[in-house]
Amino acid sequence: MRVLFRILSSLQLTVLLFGFSIALVFFGTLDQVHYGIHEAQRRYFESLYVVWQYPVQWVGGAQLNWIRIPLPGGYVLGSLLLVNLFAGHFRFFRPTWKKSGIVMIHTGVVFLIVSGFLSSALQEESVMWIDEGNRSNYSVDYQDNELVIIDRTDPDWDEVVSIPLKYLEKGIPVTHPQLPFTVETVQFFVNAQLRLRAQNPQAPPSLATRGEGPRIAVFPQAPTYKESTVNQATAYVKLKTEKEDLGTWLVSNVMEEYFAPQLFEYAGREYAIALRFRRYYHPFWIELKDFRFDRYPGTEIPRNFSSEVNIINPGEHEPRQTLIYMNHPLRYAGLTFFQSSFDEATETSSALMVVRNPSWRLPYISVFLVGLGMAVQFLMHLIRFLKRRKV
Repeated sequence: MRVLFRILSSLQLTVLLFGFSIALVFFGTLDQVHYGIHEAQRRYFESLYVVWQYPVQWVGGAQLNWIRIPLPGGYVLGSLLLVNLFAGHFRFFRPTWKKSGIVMIHTGVVFLIVSGFLSSALQEESVMWIDEGNRSNYSVDYQDNELVIIDRTDPDWDEVVSIPLKYLEKGIPVTHPQLPFTVETVQFFVNAQLRLRAQNPQAPPSLATRGEGPRIAVFPQAPTYKESTVNQATAYVKLKTEKEDLGTWLVSNVMEEYFAPQLFEYAGREYAIALRFRRYYHPFWIELKDFRFDRYPGTEIPRNFSSEVNIINPGEHEPRQTLIYMNHPLRYAGLTFFQSSFDEATETSSALMVVRNPSWRLPYISVFLVGLGMAVQFLMHLIRFLKRRKV
């Protein structure tokens, strides 16, 4: 046990972990070209381990593609750095007021590592598109999908049951108190192309028995990681009860754009079924009053774009008016709204990046503590140095 404690608290382990961290950042940055920011972040920094492979696209890639370098992932390195820091503190540190700066620095580093873990686990990013003169109360996560069963019986509102994509990927049957039937995955595709079967008679037979599926051909594709494209998640799902088969349905996150809603009735109620990008609904509305897009004179290069919005909350008497523009976000109800993009075709539709991160203050606190600790430690050494000079 004592040997393990010495290893965990050693400076050699600190140097080794920093070396692996540099390598992880280096190879993760290289792979952003092939996998994009989100996938590279997931593979390298939100994992226990990763294996880097020499890219085929590089010089000599056909011959050197066999080269693989295993690396500890961000979760392992972060955990070991925390253990190493605490163990080193208990082993070497003797608390005195002269070392108060070091305590602040180490506390700031701990906060920074912890904030990374919390952001990875809790942070949600989505996009809210609003046309000028309209309003919206939900944002969309284009990196994730959900299967929704919508009860449309009541003309005044819809009751939505959302099933995370992981249940479809793993083929886990889903039951829910609001659903009188079970949802089972027949087949799932991370990415697929959909084409009309009439134009592709050579396509394999469809597994769908109801809805639009029988007239659509499915062509599986390799996953894409380009930032400008998304995977067209597709699945065949079966709805059934203990006594009745309600049919097999084809669902895809692109079907809503090209086909009519897939509706059916059961037990006197009307339902719709769809696979769509994940939505986050908010208890308030954002109304876009005016969108402005300014260019540098004589160019098409954007100088600034901004959204003048009203926040309409049923709990507030008057709408709150504010301006969201580049580097000046709106913080409201635990969310941060950034001016992200706009529709270049019309220049009247604004895209707001919506971020929920309960731990967003921790990085600021950690930077403040590290800076304050360095200043305190420097001043203490400076005062001691000046006292020696006087002597």
